[in-house]
Amino acid sequence: MSYNLLKGKKGIIFGALNDQSLAWKTALKCYEEGAELVLSNAPIALRMGEINKLAEATNAPVIGADVTNMEDLNNLFDKTMEHFGGKIDFILHSVGMSVNIRKGNPYTALNHEFEMKTLDISAVSFHKVLQVAFEKDALNEWASVVALTYIAAQKVFPDYNEMADAKSLLESIARSFGYHYGIKNKVRVNTISQSPTRTTAGSGVKGFDGFMNFAEAMSPLGNATADAFADYCVTIFSDLTKYVTMQNLFHDGGYSSTGVTQQVVDKMA
Repeated sequence: MSYNLLKGKKGIIFGALNDQSLAWKTALKCYEEGAELVLSNAPIALRMGEINKLAEATNAPVIGADVTNMEDLNNLFDKTMEHFGGKIDFILHSVGMSVNIRKGNPYTALNHEFEMKTLDISAVSFHKVLQVAFEKDALNEWASVVALTYIAAQKVFPDYNEMADAKSLLESIARSFGYHYGIKNKVRVNTISQSPTRTTAGSGVKGFDGFMNFAEAMSPLGNATADAFADYCVTIFSDLTKYVTMQNLFHDGGYSSTGVTQQVVDKMA
């Protein structure tokens, strides 16, 4: 069911890899709600993924860009505004990758060159996206920018490794840039902390199945699905949330506010 919440709005979706991706689900929902889209991902991800299927389903062009590369981002924003014939109303930054996790390096024995790459891809890239948009005056007043984070930015999840540091930095960037962009152009900048979700990226975390089952048992409403995330993201892009900015928004079935559930206590007894 469509509510036309994004009718007339135009946005960029970063990070759709396949139909498991939160970005993929969000792109479909944004299109369903009336938005026009540009899809973007790194060139290597475009070769690995199935983004052309999404492009066809959403009538959106695909413009490749390495989010760590300022030249690529400048080109992306120029071509996007040319395609739309004007400015942009929303952006989803759904980008993250840990080289150390891929290499099996524990948090206590990181390769720090890998760590810098992780921070650049997973967090600093968000600043780069915002900075290019800011410098080009690419976003309309009351535009909305969202990045994906996780509660490991606030609490320890041992196997989340250096990504926890990256998400902490990501959330700080959202607050700091949200202040400056709000003053400049009423632009909103938020992060959404989603339940563990079975995506290509999420499933790469060690012990993911047990992790997901625990979160389900600890969430009064259960884990939020990818489709539910897309619904929530649409509301943050819409005009219904115009005064929400610089926030880390938990979309996790109540997990983040729950100390323990009776279900977990019973299992421990």
